[in-house]
This record gives sequence, C-alpha cells and structure tokens, in this order.
Amino acid sequence: MPARRRAAVTIIAIGVALLAFPFVDRNNAQIDFMANAGAFILLALGLNIVVGFAGLLDLGYAAFFAIGSYSYAMLASQQFGIHIPFWVMLFVASGIAAIFGILLGAPTLRLRGDYLAIVTLGFGEIVPQTFLNLEKYTNGPNGISSLDQPSLFGKAFGFSATPYYYVTLVLIALGIVVASNLQNSRLGRAWMAIREDELAARHMGINTTAAKLSAFALGASFSGLAGVVYAAKLNLVSPDEFQFNVSVLVLSMLVLGGMGNIAGVIIGSFVLSFINSFLLPQSTSLAHAAGLVNLDFTNYRFMLYGVILVLMMLFRPEGLIPSRQRKAEFHEALSDPTLAAQEQAEYSGAAAAP
Repeated sequence: MPARRRAAVTIIAIGVALLAFPFVDRNNAQIDFMANAGAFILLALGLNIVVGFAGLLDLGYAAFFAIGSYSYAMLASQQFGIHIPFWVMLFVASGIAAIFGILLGAPTLRLRGDYLAIVTLGFGEIVPQTFLNLEKYTNGPNGISSLDQPSLFGKAFGFSATPYYYVTLVLIALGIVVASNLQNSRLGRAWMAIREDELAARHMGINTTAAKLSAFALGASFSGLAGVVYAAKLNLVSPDEFQFNVSVLVLSMLVLGGMGNIAGVIIGSFVLSFINSFLLPQSTSLAHAAGLVNLDFTNYRFMLYGVILVLMMLFRPEGLIPSRQRKAEFHEALSDPTLAAQEQAEYSGAAAAP
C-alpha cells in the first residue's frame, strides 16, 4: 500500500475509534479523562506554533489558558448577568486570548532565548495573580462558579463528559487542519526561518515583526479555545488551575513528542496526560494498598517532568516522533564526517586564537 494511502487509512481508523470510544467504554470518568487530555492537546498544538514552528520559548503559556477560561466565566455566568452562548464564546475567548498574545509579543520582539523565556515567565505569573487579586470581579481565590452550560439543539450538556469529549474532538481536528496548513504555508516557512536564524530571515525579506506577532496570536487563540471548553466542563474557574506547572506540563508534552511535529505533539500530550491522571494516582493507590500510606507519587510529578526534559535533551532531543526536518537538523553533523571535521577544525582554530 502506498505511504499516502496507508496514512489516510490510519487516520480514518483512529478517527472511527475515537468517535466510537464513548459507546464502547461508558465509564464517565474515563471519558472525562479523554476530554481533559483533549484540552491539553489543544494547548500543546497552540504552544507548538510558538515554540516548535517559530522557535520562541514561552514559559507563561498557561496565562492564555487562564484568559480563555475567565473570559467564558465572566461573560457566560451570573457574575455580571451576561450570558453569551458557549458556541459564540469559543470565538470570542479565542480572539481575546489572541489579542493578549499580541500584547505579550509586541514588547518582546527584540528578545530571544533566555531573555524571552524570563519575560514570558513573568507574564505567566502576573495573569493568575491579577485574577486572584481582582476579587470584586473574579471572586478571588474562590473563583467563579455556576457557569452557563452549553446546549445543542435545545438540550443542555449537563454533567456528562461525553458531549464535551466530542466538542474537544472536533476542535482538535480543526486545530490539526489549521496547524498543518500553517506549517506548509508561506507564514509557516517564515516562522521556521526565524527559528533557525532570525537575522538571515530578515535579510531574506521576511517581516520578522509580523511573523512573530502572528505566532504569539495564533498560539494564544488555541489556548483560548481550550480554556472555554475546560471551564465549561468543570463549571468552575479558579486561579489555582493556571499556575506555572501547567506551562511546564505543556512544554514537556512538546519536548517528549517532538517540537514542530503535529503528530508527535499529540502523542506526547496524551502520554503525559495519561501519566499525570492515571499512572501516578494508580501507583499511589497500589502503594497505599501495600502499606506505604505516606507515599504519594502525585507529589513527584514535577520531578518527573524535569527528568523527562533532561533525558529527552540528552538522548533524543528531537522527540519521540520528530519531523524529518528536525531530525535531520539534530543528526546531520553526526552523520556527515565532512561537517563534523569542519566543526572540529573551527573549534580548534578558535581555541588556538589569542
């Protein structure tokens, strides 16, 4: 079977399996896990635009997740008496998050590497603290509850995870289409040129300012979508849901799966979601059953994320399922003796220079 047809058959089979999942497994807890994992896949797809495509290290990505969630909570609840429908809020919150993405990107256009990471980290810390301190509008640490439930054809979603699962599935499919088209577009090639060498990209005629702002805006818009679905499903928005650990988790998903590769990002997101929501709690339960009542593996999740990042950077920096381009970039020097010898000669010359 040709590779293209084989890929199409695989995608169709996966799609059919995902659509049939709630009918095969009627356990609401497992369907809820799949819906939550889908929200984090959306987050990872958005961060992949910023980090994987454009090479802009963002350590405060959870801020846009919070902005999307609070947008829905404040415009579709009893908080201000505003009840914008869920389907409209998907676009509204996505647009609001994109605007804040531009506001973050505008003052950081000249920054790269560690400096950009520090600024985005600060932004990620400021946004949850702002929602926490604006108690008059956000109820502070108590958050906003009793959000409007989505409805379709006059039937409310209720507390079943199944309709949210299907909504998330549709949004992921749309996100994959958008991300794939962006990756192969002129804008996507501009992002990758900036990622490799911003100065060279500028001299080739690329408007680096517009390209970087569009990366921040589009990446944030994915986070806004995820925030609306996540808030509607929980029926509660609290500042504790959007701390720095969320940004680290999503970044770890990218590193694990393979930055710049959409399929790798999805698989990395699902694997870490499974470890975070199932493997660690189940391991804790087994430890308690064995008499180790003081052992809680969920307290070590941050150490696990750090170990994953370190091991991946050391042994497989391109990720589990890298794109062909990224794989070639990481291994070209090792596989080409000419390039390796040239790099060694340059290093030796630099060391011998006075």
